[in-house]
Amino acid sequence: MSVPPRAVQLNEANAFLKEHPEVLFVDLLIADMNGVVRGKRIDRNSLHKVYEKGINLPASLFALDINGSTVESSGLGLDIGDADRICFPIPNTLCKEPWQKRPTAQLLMTMHELDGRPFFADPREVLRQVVAKFDEMNLTICAAFELEFYLIDQENVNGRPQPPRSPLSGKRPISTQVYLIDDLDEYVDCLQDMLEAAKEQDIPADAIVKESAPAQFEVNLHHTNDAIKACDYALLLKRLVKNIAYDHEMDTTFMAKPYPGQAGNGLHVHISLLDKTTGKNIFTTDDPLQSDLLRHAIGGILETMPASMAFLCPNVNSYRRFGAQFYVPNAPSWGIDNRTVAVRVPNGSPDSVRIEHRVAGADANPYLMMASILAGIHHGLTNKVEPGEPIEGNSYEQLEQSLPNNLRDALRELDDSAVLNQYISPDYIDIFVACKEAELEEFETTISDLEYNWYLHTV
Repeated sequence: MSVPPRAVQLNEANAFLKEHPEVLFVDLLIADMNGVVRGKRIDRNSLHKVYEKGINLPASLFALDINGSTVESSGLGLDIGDADRICFPIPNTLCKEPWQKRPTAQLLMTMHELDGRPFFADPREVLRQVVAKFDEMNLTICAAFELEFYLIDQENVNGRPQPPRSPLSGKRPISTQVYLIDDLDEYVDCLQDMLEAAKEQDIPADAIVKESAPAQFEVNLHHTNDAIKACDYALLLKRLVKNIAYDHEMDTTFMAKPYPGQAGNGLHVHISLLDKTTGKNIFTTDDPLQSDLLRHAIGGILETMPASMAFLCPNVNSYRRFGAQFYVPNAPSWGIDNRTVAVRVPNGSPDSVRIEHRVAGADANPYLMMASILAGIHHGLTNKVEPGEPIEGNSYEQLEQSLPNNLRDALRELDDSAVLNQYISPDYIDIFVACKEAELEEFETTISDLEYNWYLHTV
């Protein structure tokens, strides 16, 4: 990933500041391992310096646990003196933040070594390394995310979330009501502001639908012919959704499973591959069953899915989301227009044939999620991996659960995967596993309220 010429960068900064003289501050954003946005806020007068020289941030930013503490076993903290690396702007990501009371802009950054080489532990760079393998095949990745979230009340009950009162009726929703238009009306001002803010930030969010639980919604992003950019959009959309909800005196959660007995939050992604020379979708076919390229891509995804689970479902809570009644597949499977499988091929015109990956939770880092899925696709194409027969009907009644159902097993699968270690730096996998094992150890040594309820006075 080369740094754009300085003159090009300065032109971008100059044009933006000239067009937006009202902007006072600029947020410099970079996503950590957990997809949490971190960075610095600068005065507008410092923007040129950022484009010219970048900003320094410690490499340990990519070895933070979910609470923002450095995991020393990663080797990126005190072992290297908590040393800085340099972060440069990502072109064409400078835009305003519509929710700010004081006019503020934002700019995505990516980390580099001091000599200019991309820093291997930046999740965006992890993805870029995989995308480069498709460039070598003269293929462009076309991708679009579907992101689920809950609106929740800013006031919780005994530490637990609850749906917010409707600004329209004053009532808290209690029923599922999937796709119900009236539920969109209950929160119309907030949801419409999300779409309008996305448009202002050039994030291609083209629809919001009511999902399968009280105050749960899904935002659909339009496809883009750039896998990394698609992940940028997903990352920035989460930040936008949270901040617009705050403006409406509500909160949001992308937690994989915030409510027992209700649907979790998923992060589906649609992927097709385009020939760089012709622009044609290589999966184009009248009959998906007869497309060798489509079958091999799916075969690779299914073969690497167990090892990918730690990236698709990276937290302890991620695995509570799985269950047949919630349309979350728990075995590697595929089918044509079948929402009970892990990899769905939606119906549509021959030139719109694509893969829908349905396993990841909304708590996944989109860059790492995409990297693992694309690694599977590339592996399948280059090794002509067959996926087996497609599932017809209810896959949950035909297949036993075989994907890892907890974080510890998922981390073992990732660590032991010969295939993923060919696509994603083993050094990065070591860092990821170390950070997640540290979180898991803290979780497992914490005594829960349920344990006190069960055992304090009974044993």
